[in-house]
Amino acid sequence: FCQPGGWQLSKERKQPTFFVVVLTDIDSERHYCSCLTFYEAEINLQVKTSQSVTKSAEKDGTKEVEGEEESGLIPPAEVFAPKSLVLVSRLDYPEIFRACLGLIYTVYVDSLNVSLETLIANLCSCLVPASGGSQ
Repeated sequence: FCQPGGWQLSKERKQPTFFVVVLTDIDSERHYCSCLTFYEAEINLQVKTSQSVTKSAEKDGTKEVEGEEESGLIPPAEVFAPKSLVLVSRLDYPEIFRACLGLIYTVYVDSLNVSLETLIANLCSCLVPASGGSQ
């Protein structure tokens, strides 16, 4: 559900996208899945096998191969793979979840000096007030 377009590689970086999917379990309870999908550069290492044409010559009763063999390596091609951050909740707060996923994405992409585990733990320990205000 978090990759409705499929897990296809792209030759160019695409903008991050955000959407919400609502899943219903067997007890008719709703689960809101907020998805932030972004594309990250991956290295595609391809090896091309090619040999140059060689000539054989007789020398001292043995065969010797003349010419040289090319390395056949293609420089790495950069492709972009989709990756998704998904937050699943029973609460329907898409804008808050979008902000949380955006913060995690920013820390990850910018390689900030904050551990992702600490950031996520801090986000999960936030108290959300009950709907309808204090009672």
